[in-house]
Amino acid sequence: MDFFALSILAAAVAYYFQRRDEHRRILLLGTHLGQYQIEKLMETLTEGYMRALGESNPERQQQIWSMLTTTEAALAEQFKRFVADFSRLDAETTRASKLPLSIFYTGRWLPGSTFDFRQALVVHAQGICRVIEGDAQSASPKEKAFTLLAELFLMQHSCHWFCKSKTVASTRLVLRHQTPYEKVLESVAPATRQAYNALVAA
Repeated sequence: MDFFALSILAAAVAYYFQRRDEHRRILLLGTHLGQYQIEKLMETLTEGYMRALGESNPERQQQIWSMLTTTEAALAEQFKRFVADFSRLDAETTRASKLPLSIFYTGRWLPGSTFDFRQALVVHAQGICRVIEGDAQSASPKEKAFTLLAELFLMQHSCHWFCKSKTVASTRLVLRHQTPYEKVLESVAPATRQAYNALVAA
């Protein structure tokens, strides 16, 4: 068999194992997320924030902010439960590659080039709950909304990173929210940014 044929065979084998590894991670995360209403609550909040920010009537705007507090509380509670549930998984199954492009079974071959996705979710849970329940209470509703949206977008980025790769996650972030990864990271709370960078830094 010549070199060209061997290269095609090797690429096909690598593609197969890469897709199988990605499917495992997507199924793992999807199975656990599917038990909660997190994505629906995020969508409700995002639409509500956009509506409030675009409202010119201060009284009507305040009514929208007030109505969203129940959704915020529900999101914080559900996300904490999800993270507690996901944290029970084995560490070997929750490793994500720090490399720009995912390589199948990186956790086995290059454990030093991975981070524990469970720990990333803990960072996100702390950041989301901090904005909703704690530190941001003194901030204006507009400031709170911008910070919480950044926390949620960064959490989404981590989920896509775990399922695919950092490069794919960053591309999806721009396509879905017209915001680059670096800008989102700048916009989260300083405590979130510090903990997140310490975890995922290559």
